[in-house]
Amino acid sequence: MIDAAKNFEPAAELKFGQVGIANLRLKRLDAESMSAELAARLKSAPQLFLRTPVVLDLSHLPALPAAEVVRDLFDRIRTAGMLPVGLSYGTSENEALARTLDLPLFAKFRAAFERGGEPAVAPPSPSANTAEPPPGVPTPAPASREPARTLHQDAPVRSGQQVYARGGDLVVTKLVANGAEVIADGSIHVYGALRGRALAGAQGDVGARIYCQEFHAELVSIAGQYRVFEDLPPDLRGKPVQAWLEGEKLLLARLG
Repeated sequence: MIDAAKNFEPAAELKFGQVGIANLRLKRLDAESMSAELAARLKSAPQLFLRTPVVLDLSHLPALPAAEVVRDLFDRIRTAGMLPVGLSYGTSENEALARTLDLPLFAKFRAAFERGGEPAVAPPSPSANTAEPPPGVPTPAPASREPARTLHQDAPVRSGQQVYARGGDLVVTKLVANGAEVIADGSIHVYGALRGRALAGAQGDVGARIYCQEFHAELVSIAGQYRVFEDLPPDLRGKPVQAWLEGEKLLLARLG
């Protein structure tokens, strides 16, 4: 006898989640140079860039390229060994271009860049419409900012797993294994061995840091700046280490 309840179960479940996607921001329209730079990146870190999904950001170009030009750019990204999946930043012109190319538009990526520098949208300036309240009327207190959240991971992060602390810090009390990935919008604290990848400041927080008790990392990244380790420096291997940014340079040093 067929279970009638199964007839009402959905065939698929659709949810939005965090996916590791690289952002490729073009600063000038030079397809040959872009191809050479991507090939160099892939050669330097194939385990990071080979077949990685890429969003193409055209927001810093003086004008949007024609659809045929963007198709050529996507072909070059594929030739370099990466997988272009869409366009970044949601202007109306970008939206029209994305529709022409039948591609998704990822509006979130631009904000990740801008948080480290100038804001994407300037704060509103005072106007005549924002008058002082009449005498005797209390001024509303400013809304308090929501405190940063901390995600605690008390189990080992095993190979192939990804743990993401959205909107705050990540604390891992056990091992981060080879092939595992830990990501946080804030800082990352690993009170065990860090053997996989650690990506802090995932939304552009340049003040984020990475701390671990035993450093064996495959890759560390803060706000998009990264270092890949084929051979760990002897003075850092297995030691308590912290990583931070100075300008656009990612630095590492022993703790204590």
